[in-house]
Amino acid sequence: MAKVEVAGHGVVEVPDGSNWFIVARATKDLDVNTVLAVDTGTAVRDMSTTATDGSTVKFLTFADPAGLEVFRHSSAHLMAHALLKLYPDAKPTIGPVVDEGFYYDFAMNPLTPEDLQKIESEMQRLVKANLPIRRMEVTRAEALEMFADNKFKVEMINDLQEGTISIYKQGEGETAFMDLCRGPHVPSTGYLKAFKLTKFAGAYWRADQSREQLQRLYGISFPNKEMLDEHLKKIEEALARDHRKIGQEMELFTFHDEGTGFPFWHANGMVLKNIVVDYWRNVHKRYGYNEIQTPQMLNKVLWEMSGHYDHYRNNMYFTSIDDIPYAVKPMNCPGGLLVYKSRMHSYREFPLRNAELGLVHRHEMSGVLHGLFRVRAFTQDDAHVFCTPDQVKSEVATIIDMVFEIYKTFGFNDVHIELSTRPDNSIGSDEMWANAEGGLRDALELRGINYKLNPGDGAFYGPKIDFHVKDSMGRSWQCGTIQVDFSMPERFHATYEAEDGTRKTPVMLHRAILGSLERFIGILIENYAGKFPMWLNPVQVKVLPVSDQFNDYAKEVVAKFCAAGLRAEADLRSERLGRKIRDAQLSRVNYQVVVGAAEAENGTVSVRTRKNENLDALPVDEFTARMVNEATTRAAD
Repeated sequence: MAKVEVAGHGVVEVPDGSNWFIVARATKDLDVNTVLAVDTGTAVRDMSTTATDGSTVKFLTFADPAGLEVFRHSSAHLMAHALLKLYPDAKPTIGPVVDEGFYYDFAMNPLTPEDLQKIESEMQRLVKANLPIRRMEVTRAEALEMFADNKFKVEMINDLQEGTISIYKQGEGETAFMDLCRGPHVPSTGYLKAFKLTKFAGAYWRADQSREQLQRLYGISFPNKEMLDEHLKKIEEALARDHRKIGQEMELFTFHDEGTGFPFWHANGMVLKNIVVDYWRNVHKRYGYNEIQTPQMLNKVLWEMSGHYDHYRNNMYFTSIDDIPYAVKPMNCPGGLLVYKSRMHSYREFPLRNAELGLVHRHEMSGVLHGLFRVRAFTQDDAHVFCTPDQVKSEVATIIDMVFEIYKTFGFNDVHIELSTRPDNSIGSDEMWANAEGGLRDALELRGINYKLNPGDGAFYGPKIDFHVKDSMGRSWQCGTIQVDFSMPERFHATYEAEDGTRKTPVMLHRAILGSLERFIGILIENYAGKFPMWLNPVQVKVLPVSDQFNDYAKEVVAKFCAAGLRAEADLRSERLGRKIRDAQLSRVNYQVVVGAAEAENGTVSVRTRKNENLDALPVDEFTARMVNEATTRAAD
């Protein structure tokens, strides 16, 4: 008999040679129908593989990240199987799992929306057939023979190292689907009960524009229809909150072909942007930061010295001035170091905190541009703190306090933190990295913060703490970061006068809280669906005269509001009141103020909230004070 310890369920005994299915069935309080694969501690395996005596395992369900990946990758195979039954001349290439579900790339004629419904129907038939999915291991020669009619698979096989090659077979006979794959997969197609094909797009083989153009088909899948329906409802809500759509409706920003990937800020957008910036400046002043500004273009030599040229040049824009090569800055840190080096510093000045709202440019492929979320020019709310090694822990802890304060003000209370350590392409010594990682870890522990460890995911010049905020729809956004850098100051020969009178190299903390200002505003727009709290809204109140004869009174009311520091407008169009109210609702102002004969005579206003609630007629001064109080408290709506 073989003994296996199942996480959360104790030890299970099964006959020697049993597979993981048998172990799962022998496990008490385990719903076998939800089990997709098994984590043996060293790898994730198919349920059909043989159980190992003395092992400790965890059975994976859709609720586990690894289980979800197995489920979605199996769904990609299901989709490919269905598509090939309908279009047998198509050539499948790769089908990975991605954040939004899964996709598969095919060399085939362009797809149409009608094709998606046909493929979904065929997928449903394959699920009902409950076809078994099994793993096969073949030699390179056998694999080349099996996929001889697909040049993409042949190329992938030739790229693999010597040894056996794993293939997954779905179904039996001539209609079976086979694909190169490491696996694992769900036991059969019957597990993949609920799915939706979401979109299709063009792609290039191996993301190389010089290679073959492919059709990419995206999908999403869940174990049951209820989960799928809930997800589709969220997608529908996300579309209604799309910051690109709301940005146009509220006249915040636009994009134009004359500057692809570069946002054009309109008047209302600039009001919103400046509100965010003003708050940012106030907080930084209180935390002891100086604000600096560095040039947009700097000599190529600087970027070689900083290491950005070696690690980042494909994302940089280059030009020349007086026959000298220059680069448009993709980051602010080298300029910040030049500011630091402009004079000698003493340890008595430390921590020295320099902040910069720096406009940076990065060359992004046109296919990945996405509103304010992915642009080619954005404002980075950077700061570079210079300190001694023994100040790292306390300074990082203070920055963490600052991050949480700012996020809370903007309405983000659910913050997830990750610590990323040394990557393979790092610069700097082992000692530098050990000290840098230790400083970040100690600061997190000082604040009692739980965090996720991401080994090898740090920046090339230092480890980092990343801050992920959750919006009102439960989506996670990585915004803030703190990075400890012992290397770049050394490369730039930056020094300070230490307490013992010697010259030493400072530690440099790279720090952003909002991240890209443009992206953060896009997140704010979608978080609030454009219905900003009072303090953020570009237009807080609109005054709506019931007819033209009350326009003068409307102007007087607006003047009083504005004199109190409120952002108010009057709708003086010769339109019916109902149309004005509707348009004010669409513009998402916090309050609509209706004025007519009674209001003009009594010095009052009739107030409607954004939620269509009617308030009693209020004296102008009383309502002004109420709005001022709401705006100055910076309360989330």
